[in-house]
Amino acid sequence: MPHITEIEDLRRIYQRRVPKMFYDYCESGSWTEQTFAENTSDFDDIRLRQRVAVDMSDRTVASTMIGRDVAMPVALAPVGLTGMQSADGEIKAARAAVDFGVPFTLSTMSICSIEDVAKATRAPFWFQLYVMRDEEFTDNIIQRAKNAGCDALVITLDLQILGQRHKDIKNGLSAPPKLTLPVMLDLATKWGWGLEMLGTHRRTFRNIVGHAKSVEDMSQLGSWTAEQFDPRLNWDTVARLRDKWGGKIILKGILDAEDARMAAEIGADAIVVSNHGGRQLDGALSSIRVLPSIVAAVGDQCEVWLDSGIRSGQDVLKAIAMGAKGTMIGRAYIYGLGAMGQKGVSEALRVIKAELDTTMALCGRRDIAEVDRDILLVPKGFEGEWI
Repeated sequence: MPHITEIEDLRRIYQRRVPKMFYDYCESGSWTEQTFAENTSDFDDIRLRQRVAVDMSDRTVASTMIGRDVAMPVALAPVGLTGMQSADGEIKAARAAVDFGVPFTLSTMSICSIEDVAKATRAPFWFQLYVMRDEEFTDNIIQRAKNAGCDALVITLDLQILGQRHKDIKNGLSAPPKLTLPVMLDLATKWGWGLEMLGTHRRTFRNIVGHAKSVEDMSQLGSWTAEQFDPRLNWDTVARLRDKWGGKIILKGILDAEDARMAAEIGADAIVVSNHGGRQLDGALSSIRVLPSIVAAVGDQCEVWLDSGIRSGQDVLKAIAMGAKGTMIGRAYIYGLGAMGQKGVSEALRVIKAELDTTMALCGRRDIAEVDRDILLVPKGFEGEWI
């Protein structure tokens, strides 16, 4: 196995190993990709205060997220088509998360179904819900998540309509891939990926096919999906889903303090400051830039987490120091999954934890619970003065 010292090592292997359409699906944003780029570059503007002659022994980065003990304040975010990055990818990622001691979140648009993951893992996972026009489908998938023992529902609020991702359109993204000449030429160079895929029967959206009305096979899936994301989603809908679920609720996709207040008022256990990885509203601010205003608005009412842009343990530390109670990673673990399967996800988590621990120590802290903004050097005007 190559020596992995940073997440970028995994990304490079991932790019070589996985078909272009699935690499591009992960490693891109909407429109000009400004927000996608700034999600990571804005972390670079924040500096760290080095402290010396401080006892750095007996350190811990263990924490809790909505009452769940975690090895570090990081959860695996919901990512669609994870099972196209590596055969049975959701199962591999969930198992790596369980072994490491962090939560895994399964996407509605996963390749492995809720039932597939529940059968293959030994600990509860979280389920992420996209709200569909078909209320019967939505209610049924919530019940399926309950039946599978999922211990939190993550409702994504920022995908009522799809932001345009140029690369997905140009690549003809589909699951499984349509065998056009360019795709077949690409697949011919990705034989390791292809051999793994031949060994599984999970190659389409198994949470949907066979569960949604009028979707019994692949020919019907595309039209159903294109029509189903519900543009009518509002806070009354969220309240109905909260009541239908009856358990812990995480609301993902908050970028505005006013929306954060609404989410807290509706009873969210946690909100996730996220711009969908820069894949929806291009030109929106980065998650780390808006985090402080949202913590100030609702941090005393519910847990505030950060998603979008994290590529290192230092990024996790900066988010915690800026007031987040937890974080979510998507691309960072997908790089590992596509590069080396379950072992790659474990490597991504190992790298992030090691960076988090070492950086925390060099900033003079021994416990992640003691980390605050005092360890940071934040440039004046970082949050911006916008009119």
